[in-house]
Amino acid sequence: MEQFRTLEGLDVRGKRVLVRTDLNVPVDHGLVTDASRIQRHLPTLRELSNAGAKVVVLSHFGRPNGKIVRSMSLKPVAAALADLLGTPVAFAGDCIGPGVKRSVDVMHNGDVLLLENTRFHPGEENGDRDFAKEVASIGDIFVNDAFSVAHRAHATTTTLAYLLPSAAGRSMQSELSHLHTALDDPERPLMAVVGGSKVSSKIRVLENLVRRVETLAIAGAMANTFFAAEGIGIGRSLYEPDQLDTAHYVVSLSVEAGTTLLLPVDVVVADKLTADATTLTVKVDAIPKNAMAFDVGPRTIEAFDRRLHNTRTLVWNGPLGAFETAPFDRGTTALALLIARRTRDGNLLSVAGGGDTIAALNRAGVVQNFSYVSAAGGAFLEWLEGAELPGVAALGTRGVEK
Repeated sequence: MEQFRTLEGLDVRGKRVLVRTDLNVPVDHGLVTDASRIQRHLPTLRELSNAGAKVVVLSHFGRPNGKIVRSMSLKPVAAALADLLGTPVAFAGDCIGPGVKRSVDVMHNGDVLLLENTRFHPGEENGDRDFAKEVASIGDIFVNDAFSVAHRAHATTTTLAYLLPSAAGRSMQSELSHLHTALDDPERPLMAVVGGSKVSSKIRVLENLVRRVETLAIAGAMANTFFAAEGIGIGRSLYEPDQLDTAHYVVSLSVEAGTTLLLPVDVVVADKLTADATTLTVKVDAIPKNAMAFDVGPRTIEAFDRRLHNTRTLVWNGPLGAFETAPFDRGTTALALLIARRTRDGNLLSVAGGGDTIAALNRAGVVQNFSYVSAAGGAFLEWLEGAELPGVAALGTRGVEK
């Protein structure tokens, strides 16, 4: 893992510290309805404020496409941030310009100021250096605490790190540490579980993981594509006919790498995806022609569990079935409970990420029992692909560019 500076030993007293966060939280009628993303940044913001920094918070909100969209203002988030921090949070109506400079100039040590949505300016998403310089002009130090947008080469996620002395915040540091331990330097055997509906959206994930893990378990609708590639009848189940060669390729890579490839051995089928549908559990080679597979069956969970007993590190992305609709959540929930128990007993380091995965873990009530659950969606997926994340790479730079 590339070395980068952290908050340890950072002299911030009296310094203007620009902190990139991800405060892109759901807001309804001016009220934040889920503050979990805000909470992840509290340790960094408190530590800097307590150390006497003038804390200037940067974030995007929604997709205004470089224009001012009042419904995407961060102003409502300032109140929620103040409540959670337990300290006043001032708000500036822009993130650059003379008004922002005046707001920063009147700050006292320990004060916190939230700037307006960075994406109101087209230079943000373009990674524009001139825009980044304007932002940098109001700061002395840059702290990136937003791993969830580290895959974006935007002005305040990446370019700022080349313009100011930079460091990783506590949330960023924790994320990178856990991900490094899980995939770059894991205690082996290492197992990856990849679910979801489309092989096409996770081709690079599968290609990367199959070479790096001892066991690769594939489930969800994407497993149907692997069955179809082997000539197994899948009824009316969702699959991707244009990805059959990809499935063959992943299988060949697993043989070449000596990786065990686990696919479902039984599935739960129905003729429609509704809670009142009549279900049937069948072997994967016995799916009725008019049925669709919506979940893995109990024999598959047993097979995954047997493999878990010989696994020390696990990475999980994607549900095993259509978990949003009961009873097709049973497979995903069963696996979540098994992983949580082994983690709780100290036998497994477990890392999970992705929006659907987090929703499934919340549904199962086991989020707190996993070693680490990443809130990053696209960044987590690109990490699984083995891609270099520009926001992380920038923190590893030596010195500041002029």
